Amino acid sequence: MLPDIGVFGPYTYLVTEVAFGSVALALLVRADALRRAARTVAALYPIAYVWDWYTLRVGVFSIELRTGVDLLGIPVEEHLFMVVVPALVVGFHETVNGPPEGE
Repeated sequence: MLPDIGVFGPYTYLVTEVAFGSVALALLVRADALRRAARTVAALYPIAYVWDWYTLRVGVFSIELRTGVDLLGIPVEEHLFMVVVPALVVGFHETVNGPPEGE
């Protein structure tokens, strides 16, 4: 059985984003890939925002354990999610594969 992280109440989603974001940041710093990750996040963010906004509006999913703070029509935690997920993917990719050739 998984631990109940709902003990953080309305901050549960925010806490998980900060935790996974910290892992992403550590990987990116270790791999010296912050700039590459920032470019990837910047390129994906607008697409992720529209996708997230739409799926929330049509009721594809709901977020129960969140702060209730919205920014530009979606929960603030979702904005963090849209930064953390690609940063984590790039962090793992750069850590596993090393720097690009010639660097």
